[in-house]
Amino acid sequence: MTARNLLVELRVEELPPKALKKLGEAFGHGLLASLKAQGLAIETSVLTTFATPRRLAAHVSHVLPAAPDKSVSHKLMPATVALDASGQPTPALIKKLATLGVDAAADAGVLSRLARRADGKAEALFLEAVQAGALLAEGLQKALDDTLARLPIPKVMQYQLADGWQSVSFVRPAHGLVALHGAEVVPLSALGLESGRQTQGHRFEAAMDPVVLQDADHYARQLDEQGGVIAGFETRRAELLRQLHAAATREGLSPIDDEALLDEVAALVERPHVLTCRFEREFLAVPQECLILTMKANQKYFPLLDAEGRLTERFLVVSNIRPADASRVVQGNERVVRPRLADAKFFFDQDRKRTLASRVPGLARVVYHGKLGTQGERVERVRQIARRVGELLGGERGGLALADLADEAATLAKADLLTDMVGEFPELQGIMGAYYARHDGHLEAIAEAIEDHYKPRFAGDTLPRGDVGLALALADKLETLAGLFGIGQLPTGDKDPFGLRRHALGVIRMLIERDLPLAVPQLVAIAFQAFPATHGQAQAEVQHFVYERLVGALREQGYSAQEVDAVVALRPDRWGGIPRRLAAVRAFAAMPESASLAAANKRVGNILRKSDGGEDATLTAPAVDAALLVEPAERELHAALGIVAPRAEQAFAAGDLAGSLRELAALKAPVDAFFDKVMVNAEDPALRRNRLALLALLHRAMNRVADLSRLAT
Repeated sequence: MTARNLLVELRVEELPPKALKKLGEAFGHGLLASLKAQGLAIETSVLTTFATPRRLAAHVSHVLPAAPDKSVSHKLMPATVALDASGQPTPALIKKLATLGVDAAADAGVLSRLARRADGKAEALFLEAVQAGALLAEGLQKALDDTLARLPIPKVMQYQLADGWQSVSFVRPAHGLVALHGAEVVPLSALGLESGRQTQGHRFEAAMDPVVLQDADHYARQLDEQGGVIAGFETRRAELLRQLHAAATREGLSPIDDEALLDEVAALVERPHVLTCRFEREFLAVPQECLILTMKANQKYFPLLDAEGRLTERFLVVSNIRPADASRVVQGNERVVRPRLADAKFFFDQDRKRTLASRVPGLARVVYHGKLGTQGERVERVRQIARRVGELLGGERGGLALADLADEAATLAKADLLTDMVGEFPELQGIMGAYYARHDGHLEAIAEAIEDHYKPRFAGDTLPRGDVGLALALADKLETLAGLFGIGQLPTGDKDPFGLRRHALGVIRMLIERDLPLAVPQLVAIAFQAFPATHGQAQAEVQHFVYERLVGALREQGYSAQEVDAVVALRPDRWGGIPRRLAAVRAFAAMPESASLAAANKRVGNILRKSDGGEDATLTAPAVDAALLVEPAERELHAALGIVAPRAEQAFAAGDLAGSLRELAALKAPVDAFFDKVMVNAEDPALRRNRLALLALLHRAMNRVADLSRLAT
């Protein structure tokens, strides 16, 4: 059987652009997986996906015309039931064989294909057969049906077929189906269509219509040369990006960096053509975030920035046609964008006629959550938390107490929700509040805090710039966590409608990256204190949730489960030192003595937990009495601890965490000797207590940086 390359294309009406890339990948990978499962595609078959606004396609290399036959073994029944005393088939066996399509009476050789094999405690009879491999036509039909049924379609639509009677459901009406194995058409049907070799190119730019495909391997080339379509999504995206940078370079500017916009526009055109347009400079008086957002969100334009990152009056549009005279396309886009920018300017001018402070009372009329009250009530809670956080951080900023600045910023932080600009563009909340705060004469620290208190909004986002913003951002996120956990609105599975995981990760990042002297239990307690006494008390649940997010975040940074568990198990108050602790633990784990010391540490912990009073009691255990150290091994361990523990503690106090753990290497030999030669649970109570005190001293010395027992395998 000769393997040839396969092409399948489904031509449809314009697909949703934000879903196109995912649909194209799912279409190709679904086909390939099914073909491999059926033995029609080999392990080294290569998949190439294509996706344009009006088609999904996949090219798979080395596809067989028929899958190889394979041997199968059917378990029939226990041998004692299948055969009589003379070894002949019983009626039960004959009936079972009939269900598998085997006529025992007509097939004289059936007994030779039966095999006895052990099946548990008894023997069973198995039928050995050869299963014919699937033919490509039937296998590809199954693959296509399964793939279409599993596509990640954002919203299904139902439409009638050409006969006017039948209807089908799909993401968009389908109009063409191509299936080529090499140069041969594979007969398929889907969505009321029959497969062929004809497709259509660009509606206006195609050199010929229809495009008759020569074979599977000429698909992309023929669509490009004859159909005027760049079929590959990534190829088209790369061409779009090249044109954007070329056009921007001609102007001495740079296009805005927006991967999502690039993907969306690449999904809107079949062959991009970038043109440069302008708008009136007077609109640049409006905050550039407003202009950029309206151009990107409403028009899919690419604003151009100067070398300092400031918006200019020039922007790029992406056309799906290449007219000989592009001036009318340029003028049309300039005419369309003008009222959008005028609306933004109007909103900005109107909003500045009222101060932010004058809008704060209006928040009492805006519902935040049915069980948590209004935005006005929420602001009061955030104020209380922000002031307490400011007090804990302490000090003054610009001659004013940080707590007072945090309180003022919290008062104004949500006021821009009542502005026309944020009403039109909710994405600008916080950003517009900062502009209006500056216009009202508030301190820059207040304006920055209003803008930054939503940060970090997503993974990789920047943190608040100043301490006022940090206090307010922490307060805002802690209030959300405490509020929603208190009413039982917890994330479930992959559903997190209120973004609580994101809020928890924001708290984690601020505590670690800014090395704040704040402890999570303390912050959670402050957050719940801002709510009425009748509010659900879920401090423990919130703390556990944040610690879970911490563990997950550290694991995503490349640390092992053991390394993370070792550090987090100590519940350190100050999270800024966690990265240093993790680095020290990793360095310790690489030492040859680490495995033995970790195992010993685990053993010590177990012994202390089982002793009178448990492990916690050893924290106040009496000092070791040297006179009761009767065994040489325990005297040697005590002497070694007397040298190593102060050195390790000194290194720990100096911030040399890796050095602190390195000092522990000298304990390996005396610790091993102690456990080999000393009975901890001696019959003499005084000896037993003294040895437990020695182990408690060892345990404290070994677990200053991390719980090393978590490294034991």
